[in-house]
Amino acid sequence: MRRLVVDLASPRAAWRIPKSSVAAIKNAVGTDWDVIEIKAPAVSDGDGAYGSGSPESIAAVRGVEVYLGFGVPEGVASAAKDTLRWAHTATAGVGSSLGHVGKDVLLTNSAGVHAEPMADWVVAAIAYFTRGLDRMVSAQRQGRWAKEDFTDGAIPMREFRELRLGVYGLGGIGTAVARRGLALGMKVSGVRRRPERGGPKGLEWVGGLSDLARLAGGSDVFVIAAPHTAETVGTVDRRVLERLPHQALVVNVSRGSLLDEAALLELLELRRLRGAALDVFATEPLPAGHPFWSHQRVLMAPHVSAVSGRFWERETALIVENIRSYLAGAPLTNLVDREAGY
Repeated sequence: MRRLVVDLASPRAAWRIPKSSVAAIKNAVGTDWDVIEIKAPAVSDGDGAYGSGSPESIAAVRGVEVYLGFGVPEGVASAAKDTLRWAHTATAGVGSSLGHVGKDVLLTNSAGVHAEPMADWVVAAIAYFTRGLDRMVSAQRQGRWAKEDFTDGAIPMREFRELRLGVYGLGGIGTAVARRGLALGMKVSGVRRRPERGGPKGLEWVGGLSDLARLAGGSDVFVIAAPHTAETVGTVDRRVLERLPHQALVVNVSRGSLLDEAALLELLELRRLRGAALDVFATEPLPAGHPFWSHQRVLMAPHVSAVSGRFWERETALIVENIRSYLAGAPLTNLVDREAGY
């Protein structure tokens, strides 16, 4: 029988595949397939694909045709290299898997599945700073009635409609952020690898990577939502950050590798920036004692902006749709562009 392996038993409840999703996968492939569900914990953090994979998964993929996991661990890819035809990762990033899976293997990712909750988090982060919630929380902890702080102009209180939103990366996540910005009355611009693809209707302009400094220069809120690739690493450097307007806000929901954190910290210390909302960092977990932990102008989250009770609803729909396409010999959704790296 043809074999499909489900290696999605994350130790984290938010990402652990439910029984209903496994049943939907089995129903989609039909009785001609042997569907093996791996019970051993699978690494679901970051891009997945760290380590070799569990002994149970390595044993199960010998002779496998389709593999569903959090990335494709090196040991799994090696054991399955002779028969694997399609691998799907429940992560958006694929950097850790590209070097493991042969070029003749179809590789799909979950780009866009996390877009809605992540875009919601971005909007919440924008409100946290622009409406002064950060200072309100601080005053509450001090037991201080801080009305004068807000009414004498010491703390800027801005409306969404006066903000210029710059989105770096107009894939699934960036597009969802841009749409929310437009709906809230912001002026929205963006930068993407292929600017000819444009973005949501209503954007001021869309440029390429060479326009990143220009984007920063016109952004009261600068959102980093581009994928981690060889081309994007380190692109939000000091030169770009220094172009941001006075009291601008930086939001990073991409990867810490894109952002010069030292330069960001320096600009925060100089009070050049209103704040930074960071869900991702160059080193995760963020090391103890790092200045971001206690910085008054930093909202930090432990890489959880994508967490949602609806993840498996969307992820299962994507997998089932692609199973049907695969069986019919039709193009797959979210097929990874190996040259682009996502």
